[in-house]
Amino acid sequence: MKYGLLKYAENKRFFNVGDNIQSLAAKQFLPQTDAYINREELADYKGEKLKMIMNGWFTHNIHNWVPTENIDPLFVSFHMNNTAAPFMLSDKGIAYLKMHAPIGCRDKFTAKTLQEKGIEAYFTGCLTLTLDSYKVDDSERNDDIYIVDPLYNYPRNQKVFYDFKAVIRNTLNGKIFQLKKKQRHVKNFIDADLLKNAKTVNQEPTSNTYSEDEKFAMAEDLLHKYARAKLVVTSRIHCALPCLALGTPVIFVNGFDSFVDSCRFDGILELFNRVDVNTKTGEFTTNFNLKGKIDANTMVKNLGLHHALAEPLKEKCKEFINK
Repeated sequence: MKYGLLKYAENKRFFNVGDNIQSLAAKQFLPQTDAYINREELADYKGEKLKMIMNGWFTHNIHNWVPTENIDPLFVSFHMNNTAAPFMLSDKGIAYLKMHAPIGCRDKFTAKTLQEKGIEAYFTGCLTLTLDSYKVDDSERNDDIYIVDPLYNYPRNQKVFYDFKAVIRNTLNGKIFQLKKKQRHVKNFIDADLLKNAKTVNQEPTSNTYSEDEKFAMAEDLLHKYARAKLVVTSRIHCALPCLALGTPVIFVNGFDSFVDSCRFDGILELFNRVDVNTKTGEFTTNFNLKGKIDANTMVKNLGLHHALAEPLKEKCKEFINK
């Protein structure tokens, strides 16, 4: 049997390392990887029949759905965003998902959306919750604190400070204000010294010139770093969810107010120690005991709720690969 793994190459301007982290979660169950298949080109694959674990966000290329018959899929941790659902759930799309049901869904929104179309579906959580294979012994943990893209969803433009035309353009559409607002809001709940001294990570590099091997190496490097960290503060679910699997204390910063974003968190947010930010005022609340702001001495204990999702996911993937 041949085995395929999802790759991601739909955008030449940037890529999301979190996608590759999701693929690493699938890869750990495969005997080998015989082909990388672009998530946006699943209908075009014409090679040998492949088994594939189909986890993650589907899909940006809504007009290239459904996958070819040469792919034997296991749908777990499947997310269908509300913007894509009207196109993907055509008669053809519904028939395809029914053929491969039950569909394991990353979030409860997706499960409900499929169920409303008569497709057998259930909530699994994210496959990155099974990445405890990267976990290290506590003796290997260091004092590093990582701040990973907090409130990254606020409008931003990396050119704003050195491209005069971009400055004018962004001044006109208000993005400079949004960037400054993001900086103010982050300072409301993260101590200034920590912002200055913590290790910062951008999980969405502003270039997509890397090879597949380089992208996966970057994803693995981040997992190794997070596995040894003292604390991680992030708005990236594919940083926060792996941290739960790694046993690394993590605080999720929730500042998402659009349904496009929030629908993918349905059933996931409950797993985290959270800072919930009002995107208009910057006011925030927490579901854990925080005195003042997050600083170098902040200690949290993960809730441990992810285990009830991770273990069934592992068994489902092993069963699919071994049958």
